[in-house]
Amino acid sequence: MGAFARCNRPSNKRATGRFELTKPKNTLTFVDVFAGCGGLSLGLMNAGWTGAFAIEADRLAFATLRANLLSTTRRSTYNWPTWLPQEPAEIRSFIETYQTRLKSLAGKIDLIAGGPPCQGFSTAGRRNKSDPRNQLFLQYVKMVELVRPPLLLFENVRGVTVEFRDKGSDSSRGRGRRSTPFATKIQDTLTNSGYRVFPRLVRAVDFGVPQLRPRYIMLAASEDILANLPDYDPFDRLEQVRLAFLKRKKLPIDRPVGAREAISDLEIRGRALIDCDDVPGYRQVDYQKPETTYQQLLHGAMNGTSPNSMRLAKHHEEIRLRFESILKECRRGVHLNEADRIRYGIRKKCIVPMAPEQPSHTLTSLPDDLIHYSEPRILSVREYARLQSFPDWFEFHGKYTTGGSLRVKECPRYTQVANAVPPFLSEVLGTLLANAASDLGIHR
Repeated sequence: MGAFARCNRPSNKRATGRFELTKPKNTLTFVDVFAGCGGLSLGLMNAGWTGAFAIEADRLAFATLRANLLSTTRRSTYNWPTWLPQEPAEIRSFIETYQTRLKSLAGKIDLIAGGPPCQGFSTAGRRNKSDPRNQLFLQYVKMVELVRPPLLLFENVRGVTVEFRDKGSDSSRGRGRRSTPFATKIQDTLTNSGYRVFPRLVRAVDFGVPQLRPRYIMLAASEDILANLPDYDPFDRLEQVRLAFLKRKKLPIDRPVGAREAISDLEIRGRALIDCDDVPGYRQVDYQKPETTYQQLLHGAMNGTSPNSMRLAKHHEEIRLRFESILKECRRGVHLNEADRIRYGIRKKCIVPMAPEQPSHTLTSLPDDLIHYSEPRILSVREYARLQSFPDWFEFHGKYTTGGSLRVKECPRYTQVANAVPPFLSEVLGTLLANAASDLGIHR
């Protein structure tokens, strides 16, 4: 039994002995770095890739990943190596501990995929050039240099392509030093490591995801396998792959999937409320059945079984009435303007009353950034998951929210979903990369 033979039971012991990896014939194998709850891995597996293992530091996110893609009898699971404990791991210490193991994977791993934490880059929050998480891409590069896979996938927020301005700069007068965008730094670093980089800005909404979610995607291939292909670009097939994906999923090609189309079967109105499955003292909708093609697609073969993470928020009456007024009086599908925020006594700048027929704005880790399109409340975690294209069988674990100083230390359920790569998007990217592997003769 090879080192990547499936191991369904978590192990806290480090295996010893000689390390071997027997790569299944005619399979493509990936490692997911900064894996979060597993959205990127799930999409790649659905595109036919085999997951070797994943690296994720947060214990809550890893608990979700392990429950869905590791400690399970489902088809889409990692072939986790026996030498690697099935537990959270901080990438710096992981590389230090397993450097020899990682070097031995050269020629056995076809793809390193991942997206380092993006909070310091995100235009949805306070962009912070000095956020230490901004430097985690260097750990991604270290993994690449040790394993030397022929293909790479890097995903992040659009903000990585935007220059930072030093404090005190005056953009109206052209003063102030500009720093190089992190996307350029990443691209230059990988180019110097022997890879040809293919960057692209994409929108998740164009791939059947009912959410705008613009993202920076960078594919890369080793110059060694591109030596005789000066004009090759894996993105040349993107539109072809996108259309085939939407047709196969029976999703609309000429319009986006709207919010109501994604989550109408999770509305409170007209349905009974029952005690929440996993949080005492809270309520959830008594789930009945999917109502649209998109909902049927994500509900799959669950036959009306309730998904997990259906907990409804408990809003104070004042908040409920405020949300009700916003839904009646404010424009849908756009951020509240300054006048409306003043009128309702809202300090936060990013709050959107959803439009039912439009895709959602990009989800954030703050659930009160969005107001449900027809009910005076925030969305549930399961509604978040639907807007990210997670299937209903995918269960989220850990606390629902966190606050204070723990917000930068923990990854509760809302954050897990918001930070994930939408599985639909990653499945398309996985198909694109599988095509590239075939073009470049990587199949072995």
